Amino acid sequence: MSTQAATLIANVVSAADAEFHPPSINEFFPDAIFFEGTVFAITRINLIQMLATAVLVILFLVGTRRMKLVPGRFQSVVEMGLDFVRVNIAHDLLGRKDGNRFLPILTTIFFMVLFMNLTGVIPFLNIAGTSVIAVPLLLAVVSYVTFIYAGVRKSPGKFFKNSLMPSGVPWPLYIIIIPLEFLSTFIIRPVTLTLRLLMNMIVGHLMLVLFFAATQFFIIGLGGWWSALGAGTLAFGFAFTLFELLVAFLQAYVFTILTAVYIQLAVAEEH
Repeated sequence: MSTQAATLIANVVSAADAEFHPPSINEFFPDAIFFEGTVFAITRINLIQMLATAVLVILFLVGTRRMKLVPGRFQSVVEMGLDFVRVNIAHDLLGRKDGNRFLPILTTIFFMVLFMNLTGVIPFLNIAGTSVIAVPLLLAVVSYVTFIYAGVRKSPGKFFKNSLMPSGVPWPLYIIIIPLEFLSTFIIRPVTLTLRLLMNMIVGHLMLVLFFAATQFFIIGLGGWWSALGAGTLAFGFAFTLFELLVAFLQAYVFTILTAVYIQLAVAEEH
């Protein structure tokens, strides 16, 4: 038997013995690490969420504790991030007065989503804190409550009427329009905010795991000429990691700007 034939047979046998471990939805439901079996159970993802929150709080405490007229590099970066939300989201959509009123909540939402999204591409963490429904749902509820608060504060007796009964519509059509407006404004908005962020983070994680699991399978599990395929999946994995960095920022921006849009609609004279 020739050397090439023997190598081919060895590769085939190796391929049969090697096992590919694809990504699983179970990764988003890890076992508890602390307080297992209680309502306070803490999983690996919960620890990642706590870590992202702690890092965010520490960065802003350090960056804003001793503000200088001529900022250093770190203070400049912090101010740049805060100005991005203030100028490009709050003031641009809500104006200076309302923008400053709701700036704290918009800033919190933006950076909370951003930092928890970024944990999905950080080595040894490798999963976004927003890839389980609790965080996106919590933020959607905060956005929803802020939207209703803004509307009721602006027009205490007319907010719900203006939201459900647009002006200029013949009265008989309100039989159809009111249920549709209620569904669209008060049900679909928080649901879509939650699912948009959640699904993007889930899909991103599954794709990254797929690429890097395939790389390990081809290079380590099979070896030989299969390594060429492993090099390809590795390249795709790195490219998709860069794409996920962009997605992490875009999802934070989209979530925050939609919250600002909903607030702007609530404080408008008519909806």
